[in-house]
Amino acid sequence: MNFRGATSLSLDEKGRFAVPTKYRHSLLSEHEGTVICTVALNEPCLWLYPLSEWQLIEAKLAKLSSMNPRARRMQRLLLGHATEYQLDKNGRILLAPSLRAHAGLGKKLMLVGLLNKFEIWDEDRWAAQMEQDVEIERSGDFEFDPDLDSISL
Repeated sequence: MNFRGATSLSLDEKGRFAVPTKYRHSLLSEHEGTVICTVALNEPCLWLYPLSEWQLIEAKLAKLSSMNPRARRMQRLLLGHATEYQLDKNGRILLAPSLRAHAGLGKKLMLVGLLNKFEIWDEDRWAAQMEQDVEIERSGDFEFDPDLDSISL
């Protein structure tokens, strides 16, 4: 399944949120309801992967040299914060306090589908990030990436 779109959700007093119904069936049938949540490397949000997608990431991280300081940092951040969750009978996930703190999550969240994973944002931070992203694109003040040059939308 490809995850796409942005959905506003609520975080309850225990730190739980319910995965939208449109994704629940896929996560339960294809991934047995197991997901992995970890910190995002460059932004104040979380990454949420179905287990099968996370296993691909782990395999890539395992191949990195432990002698490379950047590789060790990536391993520490991604693997050290990786937390396995099982969707409960209501399709909810209880996020660890350390993960919620990293992303500065309040009561309102945005769950953003990025094909193979989700990003989890605080709703206000998401809105600010969207404004910033749109402004950067409009102004043309961004780094040129040759990989993007071949994409036609």
